[in-house]
Amino acid sequence: MPSVIPSDDANHSAMDETVKFNLEAEHEEISAREILLTVYDALVEKEYHPINQIVGYLLSGDPAYIPRHRNARSLIRKKERDELIEELVRFYLERQR
Repeated sequence: MPSVIPSDDANHSAMDETVKFNLEAEHEEISAREILLTVYDALVEKEYHPINQIVGYLLSGDPAYIPRHRNARSLIRKKERDELIEELVRFYLERQR
């Protein structure tokens, strides 16, 4: 008959532990500034007028204003539009002082 070793808390292996999974921790947070600059560059590369396209997206929320080039469309949707506008206003006003 096989012997059974009693288990106590000190003998638990790491495999017995519950692992917490945090999806947000797996993805590095990208700033609104980085997003806007990357999207701007993608629009320039595709020969669109970047200001018009970004304004169109910010006003309408329609992602069709932003190309898929360089993953710009997916990237710009990582932030809420109000967060992107906030970054633009902050940047502008800080340069006016």
